[in-house]
Amino acid sequence: MIKGKLVGLRAVEREDLKIMRDWRNLTEFRKNFREYRELNMEMQIKWFEKYVVEDDNTQMFIIERLKDSKPIGVCGLVYINWVIKSADISFYIGEKKAYIDSLGYADEALSLLMKYAFNQFNMHKLWTELYEFDTKKINFYEKHKFKRDAVLRDNCFEEGKYWNSYIYSFIQDEYLKNKE
Repeated sequence: MIKGKLVGLRAVEREDLKIMRDWRNLTEFRKNFREYRELNMEMQIKWFEKYVVEDDNTQMFIIERLKDSKPIGVCGLVYINWVIKSADISFYIGEKKAYIDSLGYADEALSLLMKYAFNQFNMHKLWTELYEFDTKKINFYEKHKFKRDAVLRDNCFEEGKYWNSYIYSFIQDEYLKNKE
């Protein structure tokens, strides 16, 4: 387990799949994910086996609150490109439908994930795609000094209209400078 003061990141286990499916199926969450469909348990198991068990280009973690060992969210590195050393960040707090909480769990979990990616795997760049209506995550990543790299116009269809998506990134050199 990768431990902080409030949370730890541990590998996703088969026993976590039900709660993960339930969190992913929350209507207010699902609109912010690339997977737009309602997930059933079979789909969740197939995802687990394909990406968590078999795929070296995915590293997924349960965010666990340390004081009671309770799973409160999910994060990970997906679409890892080992040649250019980049990875897409997957991230949310599922407990109490927080998405991004104000208790510091999300902040610490992201910091732990970044430290792991940059120090353990020597990643050059971490990036994420956010839809323009997802202001909670946009504000969260901007607070953590991610830079907006690109706008993908009309890249999402939600609530009867097209929305832009934004690519945000953080470069390893920026991470090392912030540590000093």
